[in-house]
Amino acid sequence: MKNYSIIIFRHGKSDWNAVYSRDHDRPLSERGINASKKMGIFLKDKDQIPDIVISSSAERAIATAKLAIKAGNWSSNFYINEKIYGRSSDFLLELTKLIDDKHKSICFVGHEPACSSFISQSTFHIARFKTASMAKINFSLNSWSEVEFGRGTLDWLISPKEIS
Repeated sequence: MKNYSIIIFRHGKSDWNAVYSRDHDRPLSERGINASKKMGIFLKDKDQIPDIVISSSAERAIATAKLAIKAGNWSSNFYINEKIYGRSSDFLLELTKLIDDKHKSICFVGHEPACSSFISQSTFHIARFKTASMAKINFSLNSWSEVEFGRGTLDWLISPKEIS
């Protein structure tokens, strides 16, 4: 068995007052920008930078990921998956099963309710998952293809407000 981990990262607070044509295009607020950077530095300081980051294609999710990557100087490979937007935790699970086993840690940047649902289904831990929060779930597996709900353990869950 090998240790694999998934970091669930909810996008930062969005700007509801901005001009945008559809929800998918809603940008981050100033608070969301600052929180995204803070979380990127947090992961760097914990020395838990993921091997790959897979973001929803929504503007606020992409911006959250890019700001965190830059602020934390992550060396992660970055991908955008347009199917994450509007999908459920089941989709994230299926996407996880397709990850190459050379990657031991991945980060999904997405939306509610898929983020909190993925955490609770994987670990049986119910939590309020605020904007720009992160949770790390550990799995003991032979391969990502074996990942299943209920087999993860919650390592930590933190929001930007909890970081000094």
